[in-house]
Amino acid sequence: MAQPPVHPHFVCKLHKSLYGLKQAPRAWNERFTTFLPSLGFHTTYSDSSLFVKHVGSEIVILLLYVDDIILTGNAIAAIQHVIQSLTTEFDIKDLGTLHYFLGIQISRISTRLFLSQTKYIQDLLHKTEMSDCKPCDTPCLPYNRLLKNDGVLFLEPGTYRSIVGALQYLTFTRPDIAFSVHQVSQFMQQPMVSHYTAVKRILRYLKGTLSYGITYAAGEVGLKAFSDADWASNPNDRRSTTGLVVFLGSNPISWSSKKQQTVSRSSTEAEYRAMSSTTAELDWIQQILTFLKIQMSCAPVLFCDNLSAIALSFNLVQHQKTKHIEVDVHFVRERVAKKQLLVQFVSFREQFADILTKGLSAPLFRTHCSNLMLGISSNHEFEGR
Repeated sequence: MAQPPVHPHFVCKLHKSLYGLKQAPRAWNERFTTFLPSLGFHTTYSDSSLFVKHVGSEIVILLLYVDDIILTGNAIAAIQHVIQSLTTEFDIKDLGTLHYFLGIQISRISTRLFLSQTKYIQDLLHKTEMSDCKPCDTPCLPYNRLLKNDGVLFLEPGTYRSIVGALQYLTFTRPDIAFSVHQVSQFMQQPMVSHYTAVKRILRYLKGTLSYGITYAAGEVGLKAFSDADWASNPNDRRSTTGLVVFLGSNPISWSSKKQQTVSRSSTEAEYRAMSSTTAELDWIQQILTFLKIQMSCAPVLFCDNLSAIALSFNLVQHQKTKHIEVDVHFVRERVAKKQLLVQFVSFREQFADILTKGLSAPLFRTHCSNLMLGISSNHEFEGR
C-alpha cells in the first residue's frame, strides 16, 4: 500500500481492514464471529473457534481458523443454506469436500478418514536439504536424554528454531515424534551441535515414514485415556515428563508430551500429576462433546501403570507425604468419588502413552505406533488392550 501521488503527505483513514495488516486477522475474526449468531450458531468457552447450529435433530458444525473454514454436519440442505448465507455476506469460495486444511491432508477411504502431512514433510526436508538423507527406525535413541551444555554451540540458532517450530506443527498428526520434538524444543535459546544432531535424526525418521498418518474410523462412542510419567527423567533439572493420549472409541483425538512444572519427590507423585493433567484434558473434551450433544454411555476410563497412584485416587485418607500435591489429589479423587471417572491399571507393555515419555527400542516403538493408529493408509488393528 502506498500514499496517493497527488497528496503524498495525507493520512489515509481505513474504513475496512486491509489483508496483511497486523490488525486484519483480529478485525476479520470479530466481523465473522459477530455475523454467525444471526445464522443460529452458538459458541462455547471450551473452544472459541468452534460454532454449532442445532435445528431439531439436525446439526451444522463450523470450525474457524483465521480465514479458513471447515463446515460439516448431518444435513446437506442445512449446510448448503449456511454456505449460501456466508457467500451473500462475505467473499468466500467453496472448495468442496475437505481434502486439505492448514497443511493437513485428509483422504476418505470408505467410512474412514486418513490424516497425514506428507507434503508438509517433503517441503520441510527440501528446506533443510535432507531430502536424500538416510532414514532411521526411530526419531530418537532409546532412553537417551539431551544435556543442556553438551559440547559445542550451534552457530545457526535461527535455523534450529525454524526447524523445531516446523516439527512442532507436524505433531498434529504425528504423535510418534511428540516426545522427540518435546526434547529438542527445550534448547531453543542456546542450541548445541548435539541438539541439532537430534533434530536431524527426527528428520531422518520422517524421511522413512513420509506416508504415515492417523486413520479415523466410525465406531462406538466412548472416552478412554492413557496416562504415564517418566520420573525425574530430565537430567538438567530432574523434572518428570508427562505423556497422555485420549481415545474416542478406537481413535486417538488428543495427545501430549510435556515436562512437569515442578520436581516430583517420588514416581507415585509424578504419575499422579500426570493423571491430574489427563483428567483435565478429559474434562475439556467432555465439555466439547456435550456442546455437540454427544452423550457418553459411561464414565471415561483412565489407564495408569502405577498401582500406588491408582490407590491414591481411591484412598480417602490424606497422608503426610501427599500433602504438597493436595490440589491434584482432590481434583482426581473428586471425580472418582462421583463416578465421573474410572481409574484402572494397565501393564507397562500396554501403556500407549509410553511413547510420549521416553525414547523406545524399535520393536516397542512400532507396536505403540500401531496402537495409536499410525501408519500408511490401510486397515489397522490394536495391539494389546
